[in-house]
Amino acid sequence: MRKPSRKPFVKRQEEEIHRINSRILVPEIRLVIEGQEPQVVKTSDAMAMAEEQELDLVEISPNASPPVCKIMDYKKFLYNQKRKQKELKAKQSKVVLKEIRFGPNTDDHDFNFKLAHARKFLEDGSKLKAYVFFRGRTIVFKDRGELLLLKFAQELADLGTIEQMPKLEGKRMIIMVNPKKK
Repeated sequence: MRKPSRKPFVKRQEEEIHRINSRILVPEIRLVIEGQEPQVVKTSDAMAMAEEQELDLVEISPNASPPVCKIMDYKKFLYNQKRKQKELKAKQSKVVLKEIRFGPNTDDHDFNFKLAHARKFLEDGSKLKAYVFFRGRTIVFKDRGELLLLKFAQELADLGTIEQMPKLEGKRMIIMVNPKKK
């Protein structure tokens, strides 16, 4: 019986966004220090300054000539960057699209039931897509479907604004309603 072959363990190297300390290989850099003019210095001198302050020399702009570097606490810098990105991501709002389907012969009770759902969706800040689905020969009642959607939009006028008037696309007549900003 053969032993299953194993792949050798290879430590994955993390790709660093910035070159730091001894990884900066150019002879001269432009050193940026807060409260002072940027100055061109030898990399070894900048490294000595960073060690003196017990901080890291970080290459900020590698494509500049000479590359721009800054003395800072690199781990703290990365942490702050991640935190800022997380805050930006949290502030982004995701648009949720809710759909409500009617038939061309929807009666008042069903209409009111679906209207209540639509009100809740708009209050929650969701975008609303209401459509009348015409099945088979019911396509001859296009005008009923349009009246139904217009009545629907009129009932929701206090909570939302119409983005798109009733429009027939194949077997569906669609209307789009956006929630009003608070």
